Amino acid sequence: MPVEHISAIHVNNILGLIGFIILWIALVTCAKLLIAALRNDPLIGWAIGPLGFSTLYLNEPSALFILFSALFPVVVSAVILYFGLFSSLPSALTLPHNPLVEILVIAVCVLLTSVGDLRSALRDLRHPLWGEARVLRTIQFLRASCASIHFTAFGITFLHDHFDSNPTDLLQAF
Repeated sequence: MPVEHISAIHVNNILGLIGFIILWIALVTCAKLLIAALRNDPLIGWAIGPLGFSTLYLNEPSALFILFSALFPVVVSAVILYFGLFSSLPSALTLPHNPLVEILVIAVCVLLTSVGDLRSALRDLRHPLWGEARVLRTIQFLRASCASIHFTAFGITFLHDHFDSNPTDLLQAF
């Protein structure tokens, strides 16, 4: 990268930049929560961990819903980044208004927030799982990411009926 392009990057307000990053991540997370709320399948549980918020459903969603749930947060993230960094609104970070720079910055930032969702969507489209296998796979991934898993009343009943286990015993098995 030439020196003149590096000097064009300027942080105007460090607290404003930190606030923008927090707002950006919060709005992307809200988009993911909105998608989870739109799903009308039996909810077994949810998890909160370092990789964000996850939901655990019994049924495999349709391919259209899988694509929507992966692409909607990407679009939300890209729009927030574009308006927050490259619009005429006052910004905490000054970047060059070059289309290549805009595309590169937005693409890298969008990948940071949604690579896991895109990977999960591709996995679900390529190797769909239903029922008990889907529940066990999701629990295994959540336990591997050190997420805190919370089961609903339906989820506790499901674990008891299908695995003859309570949540504590099942989570200790992983």
